[in-house]
Amino acid sequence: MKISVLGDGGWGTAIAILLAKKRHEIFLWGAFEDYVEFLNKKRENIKFLPSAKIPQEITISSNLEQVLKNTALIVLAVPSHFMREVVRRLKGYDLSQSVVLSVAKGIENETLMRMSEIIIEEINPLNLAVLSGPSHAEEVVKNLPTAVTVSSLDQKVALRVQDTFTTERFRVYTTPDIIGVELGGALKNIVAIAAGISDGLGFGANTKAALLSRGIIEMTRLGVESGARPATFNGLSGIGDLIATCISPYSRNRQVGTLIAQGKKLGQILKEMEMVAEGIKTTRSVRDLALERNIEMPITEGIYSILYEDTNPLSVVKDLMLRRAKSELEERFTST
Repeated sequence: MKISVLGDGGWGTAIAILLAKKRHEIFLWGAFEDYVEFLNKKRENIKFLPSAKIPQEITISSNLEQVLKNTALIVLAVPSHFMREVVRRLKGYDLSQSVVLSVAKGIENETLMRMSEIIIEEINPLNLAVLSGPSHAEEVVKNLPTAVTVSSLDQKVALRVQDTFTTERFRVYTTPDIIGVELGGALKNIVAIAAGISDGLGFGANTKAALLSRGIIEMTRLGVESGARPATFNGLSGIGDLIATCISPYSRNRQVGTLIAQGKKLGQILKEMEMVAEGIKTTRSVRDLALERNIEMPITEGIYSILYEDTNPLSVVKDLMLRRAKSELEERFTST
């Protein structure tokens, strides 16, 4: 099967390597010719996934026509804020026989759309799926056991992706809940920034456990209001991805939180980071969604004030701890 991975960042590279092991014909596309040329020479993604060798069998190209011709599966592995720009480049190509799979985790700032909504608005593919879950690229390329979830409104499409990706070290589950899978993957990054701030402030396991517990409730609250199934947030694309992102040393969002707690400003962090921390932009989108839909999301509001209003993290911690006292048994998924 010919598979085209669009996006030569860490996750796109890891997916290309994973699928190449299954003897598929893999094309890895990058937007910048000079970096594609560098990857072809080095066969190692020094910038985004160092130490992972890219097999010679993988064709690395910036020629979109070459990459898309007669492809069976298109994996969109670009940062969420570049998704619309990249998808627009697909217009005019015959994708009727191709599955389009989004593996990006974020919500567009301007429109508050999920990735699948952007894809549908721009090209409306016949076969669309999304894949998410606790899957750091650094661990996938080390062949460490990983499990994720794929979702599609067409079960045949989901099963096709499941079969394509599954290996003895990469397990794929299916679900029809696209909304829940996408929101879980996006929202957990906000809580991961909070977890990093907690680490940077020297807080302990009690604090992080509280953050994750209340964070998943906050994620579920917005998810249910958006049409997702509550149970999805108890699975791999919800609590599973949340745990991994909040504890992993590979988590860029957690690293951002830690640096902020240590006194670095967001602008400085962004200048020094080579890779994208999706939670930074997602915080703005989710805060706008919460305000628009009148949904109580105190952790998100707190992280927004730290990132975009330069509020002292300790002040936010105090506000969170001194919020109105309530019973944990009151309705979990509404703001009442």
